[in-house]
Amino acid sequence: MLQGSRFANAGLDSGTLLLSQQSFPFDAGEGNPPMERVTSVSELSDVQANDWAFQALQFLAERYECLLAYPDGSYRGDRALTRYEFAAGLNTCLEKIDQIARDRAAGQLSAEDIATIQRLQSEYSAELATLRDRTDRLEIRAAELEAQQFSTTAVLGGEAIFALTLPAGGNPPGDGENNPTFSHLTRLGLVASFTGKDRLRLELAAGNFGDRGLADPDVFNSDMALLAYQGDTDNEIRLEKLEYRFAVGDRAVVTFRPVGFSLSSVLTANSPYFDAGRGALSRFGEASPIFKIGSLDGGVGIDWLLADPVRLQVAYGTRNSNRPTSGNSLFGADRSALGVQLLLKPAPTLLTGLTYVNAYAKDGRLDTFTGSFLADTNGLLDEPSQINAISGTLQWRLTSNLTFSTWGGWIFSDSTVSDASATATTYLFSLGLSDPLGRQGDLLAFLFGQPPKLVEGNDLPLGKDRDTSLHFETFYRFRVSDRISITPGLIFVSNPEHDADNDDIFIGTLRTTFRF
Repeated sequence: MLQGSRFANAGLDSGTLLLSQQSFPFDAGEGNPPMERVTSVSELSDVQANDWAFQALQFLAERYECLLAYPDGSYRGDRALTRYEFAAGLNTCLEKIDQIARDRAAGQLSAEDIATIQRLQSEYSAELATLRDRTDRLEIRAAELEAQQFSTTAVLGGEAIFALTLPAGGNPPGDGENNPTFSHLTRLGLVASFTGKDRLRLELAAGNFGDRGLADPDVFNSDMALLAYQGDTDNEIRLEKLEYRFAVGDRAVVTFRPVGFSLSSVLTANSPYFDAGRGALSRFGEASPIFKIGSLDGGVGIDWLLADPVRLQVAYGTRNSNRPTSGNSLFGADRSALGVQLLLKPAPTLLTGLTYVNAYAKDGRLDTFTGSFLADTNGLLDEPSQINAISGTLQWRLTSNLTFSTWGGWIFSDSTVSDASATATTYLFSLGLSDPLGRQGDLLAFLFGQPPKLVEGNDLPLGKDRDTSLHFETFYRFRVSDRISITPGLIFVSNPEHDADNDDIFIGTLRTTFRF
């Protein structure tokens, strides 16, 4: 058991958790070309892949072939959409279905499809009306717009997360100071486009979940207790993300992110719960730890549509990429990572990814901050190491409102100055039920997995993990309105730090998310 000194050299400052979090889906197109601009903050409410409306439109699109792709011909079935982006797709689909109904007998449309169409039209009537009005006005001004430079417009969106957290157990590995907390994470984002095919985005954030939160040595003393939405800036506003991306032709997007970079800035995490405000409650449960290797802060990448069902994504980043001194910079840094991912859609209801990461760490650490201390430090190897990791991800829509997802990975680390080596594994399975009890917009989810565990090692100062921790998580996201959701949930971790001598960890939380 490792006590209070566990994080003495962990290399995690108060802003690292914020930097590694997924942006709120105000920028839901991580890795995607920029979409048409919107002109109101109210237009930034997202339609998630698990929402009834998203799945209903996808069902109609597959049945009537009314929405084959985005304007650039690319597939985006794994991404959230703003309400106006969704309305644009819905309008296109309705026009195609209307044409089908005129060309054939009206009986070609089932009563169920007609009811679905009517419900979609009703729920998005305001967006459809605005969209059609804009289309009319744009057609009138088309000649003028062609003669003028693209209008540069900045759009503001925001998210505020309030969280009541009740910890229990975990003494050891921590000291057991398990007192209830009330914290927040607030984020503001600005997006601007200069050509219509690019996007400049910045994100400001402030939070107050003190230092390491529940992972503090006085509480649980384990990264397995880190939450998805925690971050401590002492309520000071910080620039957490700065990014510029642009389309190359109609099949590739190049991304530059000097602030707040991680491999998942370009590589699709392929997780339905990678959303601090509406997804998983835990840092481990939100996405595969493979995408978090290196705790990077600056990098570049490209997302390339090879064919309609296949995307190739490449990302490269380092830590302290802004410093020209030895051991820092964009190349030759003490920590760097190159990630390559092939994303496949073999069936309309199935999305899968295969990922390879090649990384370097001067101190031999993975720094994913999701598993055991031994796994994240490679048994306190503290030697220059080459890291190779592979990961597989899968999302499968079993029915219109039931989604199964999973990911797993292996991480192999080899010292470049000795014979020391380490192998870590991790996996997770989840099941999500959309609109349970007939409540549109609600989500019931169950997650089960193993946080990163050091399973094999050679010449490691602290050896390997001797037991196995299992992570159980469940939450119910209650939709209050388009802008507000309340999510009660429970996290249970057995044998924290993969040590059966440690007390189990229990975390109850009530998360309220406001989007505007």
